[in-house]
Amino acid sequence: MFSPAKPKNYFLSQVHQPFFLLGVIFAIVVMLVFLLAYKGIITLVVDSIAFHSYSLIYLVFTQFFTGFIFTTFPRFTQSNVIEKKYYLGVFTILQAGAILFVLGALFSIYLLYLALILMFVSNMLIVFKLQNIYTKSDKNLRSDPKWILTGFYFGLLGHLLYILSFLNFSVDAAAIALNLYLIFVTFAIAQRMVPFFSHSAASKNERFASTVFAGLFLKVLTVYFAFSYLESLIDIILGFYIAFEIKRWRVPFKGSAAILKILHISLYWLIASFIIGGLARLLEINFGLNFMQLDTHLLALGFLTTMLIGFGTRVTLGHAGQAPHADNITEKIFYFLQAVVVGRILLSLAAGFNMQMFWLFDLSVVLWVLLFAIWTAQFGPVLISGKKI
Repeated sequence: MFSPAKPKNYFLSQVHQPFFLLGVIFAIVVMLVFLLAYKGIITLVVDSIAFHSYSLIYLVFTQFFTGFIFTTFPRFTQSNVIEKKYYLGVFTILQAGAILFVLGALFSIYLLYLALILMFVSNMLIVFKLQNIYTKSDKNLRSDPKWILTGFYFGLLGHLLYILSFLNFSVDAAAIALNLYLIFVTFAIAQRMVPFFSHSAASKNERFASTVFAGLFLKVLTVYFAFSYLESLIDIILGFYIAFEIKRWRVPFKGSAAILKILHISLYWLIASFIIGGLARLLEINFGLNFMQLDTHLLALGFLTTMLIGFGTRVTLGHAGQAPHADNITEKIFYFLQAVVVGRILLSLAAGFNMQMFWLFDLSVVLWVLLFAIWTAQFGPVLISGKKI
């Protein structure tokens, strides 16, 4: 039996391929730019921390989100696949905006403003397509898609707030963009897909997503009103609530395939991020310590990046007609990712206790770059040409 011939332009034949590949490329580029700017080697036209957070959220993670959601959202709603002309249009605008954003941050604020317009337009087109699919879907299939779409709307709001901040308005965009967009969308997908992949027999908790959303929404409010003690309490409660629900799933870790274990590990990091982050903030408040956004980086690296690498690997293999199985190199990538998380934790702990170990900053960035470089070397050929692993 002959296997079907691959499309002539295989790289653009499925929506996840171009978005995933450009996502990993920008993950390397923007982190290197941030490293050089933070150490004063180069000068940016905007604040380096603002560049860091915006670029990771909208140039990196949104690329992965778009490739994955444009693939799975129509399946969740049993709708037609997103047409190639549409997703390539979104892809083109997003990449133009991303390239101009990096160049603008380096050379011209006006070029950066143009980039922000293009990035926001691409973001609106993503949300418009998801809303259109959702509106036309069967009402009985809208439970999880509703929360995913809600997260994307908050991503759009966060995007608008970032634009205002780059225009020198005093607004906090990161709180919404991180918690109600990045973390919540990833959570909304995970709470649907991980029990399914793990063959959990537990009944679905229909209030799980709404409760976590309410908790994150309250957390964001505490950030805006500077109620740090309440924010810590909400984080700790959220961590234990999620832990009890995941325990109810009874998903087996021991004996599971590596490509499934990495998804479980991501959920454990989610729990740890809220509990450890809440406790760390209490130490900061009471003892004047500074753990350099430990809670944020635990969520972004431990939960978000681990989940995206896990799902991204699974989708890349599965949609290339290959078994979603982690070979020896892929398993090492998964383990290496945990070293990246631990490296960032050590940096925060060293900073919090005034230990002169700033080389850990360089190490954490190098580990991040190596992670995505190795992943690209392993799976880039799969995305580009469908090469067998």
